[in-house]
Amino acid sequence: MTARTARGVARATLAAALITGVAACSAPGPAAGGGTADAAVVGIANEPETLSPLLGYGKDGNSKIFDGLLTHDADMKLKPALAEALPEVSADGLTYTYRLRHGVKFSDGAPFTAKDVVFTYRTILDAKTNNASKTELDAIAKVEEQGPDAVVFTLKYPYAPFAERTVLPIAPEHIAGRQDVNSGEFTAKPVGTGPYVLAAWSKGEKLSFTANPAYWGGEPAVKKFTMAVIKDDDVRATRLRSGELDAAILPPDLAKGFKDDKARTTYAAKSFDYRNVTLPTHHPVTGDPAVRRALDIAVDRATMVDKLLAGAGKPAYGPVPTGSAWFTAGTERAYDLDRAKRILDDAGWKAGEDGIRAKDGVRATFPLWYTSGDKIRQDHALAFASDAKKAGIEVKTESGTWEVIEPRMKTDAVLAGGGSPADPDFDQYLLLRSSLGGDGFNNMARYDNPTVDRALDDARRSGDPAVRKAAYDTVQRELVKNPGYVFLTHIDHLYVVNDKWGGLTTQVEPHDHGLGAGPWWNVETWKPEQK
Repeated sequence: MTARTARGVARATLAAALITGVAACSAPGPAAGGGTADAAVVGIANEPETLSPLLGYGKDGNSKIFDGLLTHDADMKLKPALAEALPEVSADGLTYTYRLRHGVKFSDGAPFTAKDVVFTYRTILDAKTNNASKTELDAIAKVEEQGPDAVVFTLKYPYAPFAERTVLPIAPEHIAGRQDVNSGEFTAKPVGTGPYVLAAWSKGEKLSFTANPAYWGGEPAVKKFTMAVIKDDDVRATRLRSGELDAAILPPDLAKGFKDDKARTTYAAKSFDYRNVTLPTHHPVTGDPAVRRALDIAVDRATMVDKLLAGAGKPAYGPVPTGSAWFTAGTERAYDLDRAKRILDDAGWKAGEDGIRAKDGVRATFPLWYTSGDKIRQDHALAFASDAKKAGIEVKTESGTWEVIEPRMKTDAVLAGGGSPADPDFDQYLLLRSSLGGDGFNNMARYDNPTVDRALDDARRSGDPAVRKAAYDTVQRELVKNPGYVFLTHIDHLYVVNDKWGGLTTQVEPHDHGLGAGPWWNVETWKPEQK
């Protein structure tokens, strides 16, 4: 939940770039959705609030409009982008030197230099910049030019995953530096070095992109794509089936409707994307540790995976998926309704005549919000409420926009989400650090656990993998003792694409799937297939 885009859900920011360029490898001639051989129309669930990397757009890489110093390959390994090679790292882990690629230009023709890199990072770290993810760059002590073709980062401490943070897009100083960083024209009319250029943005309706003919990596064969903003999952599926769209991301129950469609293929991407329920510290029910522990084992995660996700996912016991090397064995929570009831009984939460518990005159009830039109969140919210009621806790589900939900997050529970495969620090620090409670979508539950705070700091400030693993083990074990959030499922991302392109692949994806993810993560490299 971040303002790392609403790491937690929200504003599903980069989902806006979601299905970006499925126009890729089509054969010559008409294409579905009104597209041609080199164009496509795709349905997306949400749009970004801004297109400025200074405010968080594309911070996890692959923004299409911009490039970072580094980017990811198919296996999520780092590789050079605006840098000509991976960074040179000092023996003490405190200095990273990047040699820059020569001959790169922004889409307006201006040259890219070290000044743009320094400007981007310094601006994000400026206290006046409204970038809620700036704590991800906390390790930076200073960033300096070393001539026009090199940049040196000096760190405060040996932050092990620092190179992963340099996939962050680079903004042009000669444009963005002359405007108000938070409200200037650049936020909606960006200029970058990336493979695509924004042609138009009709907010709430669509975003249109065209290929950058001067792109340093070569002009993409996919010349145009339009992202139609369709927040409602059912409407997006209907428009895909009618031929108005060339591709879409869909929840499992709607994607399975295309299973036997001979004209379309469904692509499943593994992800770190989880759904959870925030347990606000400032609510008399959800702030009670006994209620938290009870709810954490009263939810039937396996049934949620089977029934809500049609098997396209796995139970979640924290932000780290069970298949990850960072997962702490032994922190799985088995469904145990009887034990949940005993925990509540022992803590003084006694069932009333209607089966709902109360303690000291406080009824065990609280609201749970989910975003309107999001079937996955709605289904999870309803299933959670049903399981909670069996334990004697009444959960009242409500739907609304983020504008409605955000002001209520201090006391009201939210069906949230998050997850990052790059490094455990990227998700857990923003999700759990007490100092970030109430900071936008960071630490939405206002979780406050000194032991977790110390472990997060230890893991962030060590370059020793063993020290970091031990620290994250501590975090995950503490979440068993005092959850703060009830993690429900990790979700596979399902994309349905017209069968006009071959060889499509997916990467391991974060919560904020979209432009940088899906079968079109590398659309700028695709070539048309002759059929």
